[in-house]
Amino acid sequence: MNAKKVIIDCDPGIDDSLALMLAVNLSELDIVGITVVCGNVPACKGAENALKVLEWMERMDIPVYLGEESPLVRDYVDAMDTHGRDGLGESNYLPVTTVQPKQDAVRFMAKTFLQAKETGEKISVIALGPMTNLARLIERDPDSLEGLDELVSMGGSYKSHGNCSPVAEYNYWCDPHAAKEVYEAFEHLPQLAGKQIHMIGLDVTRKIVLTPNLIEYMCRLNPQMGERIRKITRFYLDFHWNQEGIIGCVINDPLAVAYFADRSLCSGFSAYTAIETQGISMGQSVVDRFEFWREKRKNSYILTKTDALRFMILFFKRVIHPDAEESMIAELMGRKWI
Repeated sequence: MNAKKVIIDCDPGIDDSLALMLAVNLSELDIVGITVVCGNVPACKGAENALKVLEWMERMDIPVYLGEESPLVRDYVDAMDTHGRDGLGESNYLPVTTVQPKQDAVRFMAKTFLQAKETGEKISVIALGPMTNLARLIERDPDSLEGLDELVSMGGSYKSHGNCSPVAEYNYWCDPHAAKEVYEAFEHLPQLAGKQIHMIGLDVTRKIVLTPNLIEYMCRLNPQMGERIRKITRFYLDFHWNQEGIIGCVINDPLAVAYFADRSLCSGFSAYTAIETQGISMGQSVVDRFEFWREKRKNSYILTKTDALRFMILFFKRVIHPDAEESMIAELMGRKWI
């Protein structure tokens, strides 16, 4: 099987870090680079965390690039109340000193897509954070987008409530103008004709909950990796209990990576989507499910259903241990195993 070449654009972040752990263990992905944007934590901190994960996974061959350090228009609001001051649950793992992040993520993206355009090679993006880097790319070098194959975005919401406002998901709320610019590009730009943003929103990611029981099973199967995950998610579990009253933590970003590798994990529908940039609805993804705006091009594919058990089995077998028992995972998730 030929691996798909992909750039992972992220803001690590606890769940971004879990997503990177999964991504580097998927033979379906050929990661040509990791670009970092300000979001959960400032870009420099996110790049530092990406390097930590790559060191843990013994994949220091993957380059990390620093991206945009502020949103397009609005003031930057981080999510360190959710992810900790270090972005990894205040686990305080030492930074990597042998490798430094490279500069100018947007330039790297442009160069990579232009090469893909010239060679006919397919390069995709999994966007796990605010889409500021992508918006800057659209502004600076729209022609390079002919080399973009697919864009999977963890962000937005169709029917589920928001996670940083009543209606908005954090990635789109953090830089709504960037999200708006990217969605409009998929509506208007000829370089993106026929392509859609795959929106992995809160409707599906809220179903991916990592519970203390699942973490304990990870530690039994793979003590080193399990303890790392336990350490970085403890802060996240406390946040979810205090904020949402659940025992466990929603790990949004790994689902986007899993979906990119296996499209059967989620399903949804095509629609025109717009992003609100002002007022109490700032960051809201407005999905035209019933085609009120018939003249609008369907610029998105909105995921509404997912198989949480299949996802968790995939995560366990690729990240934790290949001999993880499906029936045990199902039992720990409160599911029936047939």
